[in-house]
Amino acid sequence: QVQLVQSGGGLVQPGGSLRLSCATSGFTLDHYGIGWFRQVPGGEREGVASLSGSLGTTAYADSVKGRFTISRDNAHATVYLQMDSLQPEAPGVYFCAAGQEPIASVLVLHPQVYTHWGQGTQVTVSS
Repeated sequence: QVQLVQSGGGLVQPGGSLRLSCATSGFTLDHYGIGWFRQVPGGEREGVASLSGSLGTTAYADSVKGRFTISRDNAHATVYLQMDSLQPEAPGVYFCAAGQEPIASVLVLHPQVYTHWGQGTQVTVSS
């Protein structure tokens, strides 16, 4: 059974950092892409970052390039999203998701290609 269990998140001041974790089980990370998505109330899930399990390649939304880093810990089957230089924005819920590869590179930040989702974690950047 595929499971993704998230941890991390919370309230942080502008300019601060947070690390989100996505612990996976029930599948082999080498065969799946992992994506991180952000959703604000009333909005759609927007792709933030992705990591190809088979290729190790990463992709980022333009808005987070240079500030966010997606990485993987094979020993713990966990994918992380390190978020630095966080900017003030509307509170949102971050989700991790897994999708079986291959995933076309132009779709790695599109939620439609991901079939399994974590429970979400709230991130608020505010002073």
